[in-house]
Amino acid sequence: MSKAQNKPDGVTPSQTVGPYFAYGLTSNGKYDWNDAFSNNLVTADTSGERVRVEGRVFDGDGKPMVDCMLEIWQADAQGRFSDPQDKRALPNSSFKGFGRCGTDADGGYAFDTIKPGTVPDPDGKPQAPHLVLALFARGMLLHLYTRIYFDGEAANAADPVLALVPIDRRATLIAQRANCNPSAVYRFDVHLQGDDETVFFDV
Repeated sequence: MSKAQNKPDGVTPSQTVGPYFAYGLTSNGKYDWNDAFSNNLVTADTSGERVRVEGRVFDGDGKPMVDCMLEIWQADAQGRFSDPQDKRALPNSSFKGFGRCGTDADGGYAFDTIKPGTVPDPDGKPQAPHLVLALFARGMLLHLYTRIYFDGEAANAADPVLALVPIDRRATLIAQRANCNPSAVYRFDVHLQGDDETVFFDV
């Protein structure tokens, strides 16, 4: 047996998330493609406060990440998920609560949606309105998860997940309201590393 044959089998290494194949994966109007998902989650029968969440993604050197993909998942305005496990979901609602977009040449992104309602955690404790955000980017072996909370929500103070985050780091999870005409715009920048690094969750 040769020396190479004696080597123990190892674990297959992970592959970096990006750069990703953009065709049909993120909606940007560049391709002749009927996108299954987009950054506009609002549908004709969606009720609730219309909001836009926008921002930029930065790397550890503070430079914009121009080839990220972001996904959000959320409840509707009544705190119901479009999921078979959520028995409260309205069967006649076309609101899916899922959106996807890529960053632009400045690292920017935006989602048009509705502000979600309060949802219970596994123990039944109410969680403040929030979006779950997944981020995929070049050089990352695994995508990152975080949450986007909304500035000015009284429920933030009692949110059981936000309470797990050190007080001095919670601001990295709260989108700041920019204006309210004609609909609310919230600003949420994502910093992958550095002094302003966004809190990410191990899930």
